[in-house]
Formats: sequence, C-alpha cells, structure tokens
Amino acid sequence: MDFAGSGAPDPERVRDPAEFVAAMQALKDRSGLTYRELTSRAEAVGDVLPRSTVANMLGRTTLPREELVAAFVRACGAGPGELDAWLRLRKELTRRERAAVTYGATDAGHGGPGPALTESGRVPRSGDEAAHPAADGASVIPRTGPPPAAAGPAPNGPRRRRRLLTAAVAAVVVAAAVTAAALHFGGGTKTDTGAAEVSGPAPGPVQIRAVSSGLCLAEQGGQNGQLYQQPCSPDSIPRFSLKRLGTDWRLETFHTTFGWGCSGVQEKSTEAGAPVEDQECGKRGPAEAFRVEPVGEPVRGYRLRPVHSGLCAGVEAADSEKKGADIRQLGCTDDGTGQLFSFDPVPGP
Repeated sequence: MDFAGSGAPDPERVRDPAEFVAAMQALKDRSGLTYRELTSRAEAVGDVLPRSTVANMLGRTTLPREELVAAFVRACGAGPGELDAWLRLRKELTRRERAAVTYGATDAGHGGPGPALTESGRVPRSGDEAAHPAADGASVIPRTGPPPAAAGPAPNGPRRRRRLLTAAVAAVVVAAAVTAAALHFGGGTKTDTGAAEVSGPAPGPVQIRAVSSGLCLAEQGGQNGQLYQQPCSPDSIPRFSLKRLGTDWRLETFHTTFGWGCSGVQEKSTEAGAPVEDQECGKRGPAEAFRVEPVGEPVRGYRLRPVHSGLCAGVEAADSEKKGADIRQLGCTDDGTGQLFSFDPVPGP
C-alpha cells in the first residue's frame, strides 16, 4: 500500500474498504507495536481500543467505526494531520458505499424492479411457473408439486433392529477410537504416587497444570502477559487451547480484555531465565512453538520445551510449589522438578 510523503494514506491509492483495512494493517506493521501495546497506548490518552477489537477490525474487509479508526491511528503514533487524512478517507469511502447501495436498489440504475423470486428466495430457473406479485412488490413464484410428506411414525420391525445394531456397532468403534487416542497421547495416566491424574496433549481447551505444585498456568493481574503458576480456576486468565503444529504444539490463549493470543518466550530469547508470556500471535515465530515430551514410565508429566531454544518451561526447583512463581525457560533437569505439566481437558468457551 502506497502512502503520501507525510506517511498518511493516499486517498487516490485506497479505492475500497478492503484496501482501507489493508492500509491500517500496514500502518500497524510500520509502527512495530503489538495489539497489547496498541491497547495500552490508547488507554494512556483516554481512548478505548481492546486488543480483540483491533484483531477483528484488521481481519475484516469492511470499514471500521470512525472512533475506532481514530483511536487506532493515534495509538500507531500518527500526528493530527495524518489522523485527519485517515478520517477524511474513511468518510469518503462511506459516501461511496452509500451511493453504491442506492444505485444497486434499482435494476442496473433504470428504476425497474428486480428479478422475480421463488418462495425460497432464489432466482427462478426455466420451467418454473409464472411469478405473481407479493405484498411488498417483489415477484414470487408459487411452489409447484405436492406438499412435503408429513413425518410418519418411526419404522418398526427388522429395519429398526438393523438401525439399532448399526448404532451399537458405531458406539463400540467410537469408544475404541477414544481409548486408542488416550493411550497414544498418554492422557489419563496416574503419577507414581497415584495422587494425581496426568493428561497428555490433545487439541482443544485445556488447563495447564504443574505436576509438582498442582497449580495452573495463568497471568497475575491479567495485564502484562507474564505467566505464573496460580491456583487452578475456570476463571483464570488467559484460557488455554492446544493446537497442533506438525509434531509440535502451539499454546493459544484467550484473554477477556485483549482477545486471542499465543504463549511464547519473550523477545524470542534463547537464554535460560527468559520469561514465558502471553502475547499477540505471530511476533515470535518458533518461540511460540513447543515440543511436548512425556517423562517417566508410567508417565509422571510432560516437559514443555520451546522449539527455538530446546530449554524447558517451568519454575525453579526451589519455587516448584510456590504460588505465584513465574514461568520461564530453564535448563532441563533429570527429575523434572518444576518442569512437568499435565494438560487437563476443560469444556470449551
């Protein structure tokens, strides 16, 4: 997307709402700011710009509301002159859209009625009966042929028995598949002491529980993105969901204020001690991918290893049972104290 010399979008280059949104994305990319940083900058000047709203706005091809455009452009660091150019451009595109809707209300601009429609709302095919006018002035083609048959009673006899047998066989197959998946992923195994159940990774919503402490990964205060081990709760922020990345996994998150994100290592660091945090997806590349490794026989828990560094996510052994201990990438230990996790399935949102 080309911009004018001042850095503002050139109205002659932006021709429609889709290009307007693409220009907004280019402005964000040029700023180098994450969704969370944009939200914080907007709040600092009294604007309201939730992270989830920004993500949704940039993922569509329709014009955002004027106040959102203003808050977004200001948060990206634009000055008053550039902001005015954005708002003028949005107003111009809105005017063009309204003109197009008015033009499209007639038949190719000639003021004639649109084509006759069937009762289902489709344009008639050849062979349909002649249309008759409906109450609103549109033409509607009457339904032809006999009315649909009313539903009769459930069939009895051999046919019903065959259906019941088929359903039973299907249930057995599903149960076998679930059992095989649990064995494959290590889900539902007991620890050595039998005190806690350990679940392996599977796509979908989970709570990530530290085996040593029984605490779960969550933010503390829900603002800066840093992850800690906290008491497990269905209301913890963020909510986690596992997604496959080939043989590895992505820890997708949903934050009630900032929307969708991903867990990863801060600034793509490969150093031991770097924080693991929840942030916007896509900024950290392989630092957002994790290798999940079972430990022990039977499985005592799973290591969570950032692919880019090969280290292990967890807490220091001395803090392994401490509430509020921060999650970092550390050198992997043989016994896995503070570095083993269970991926406990939870209902989706």
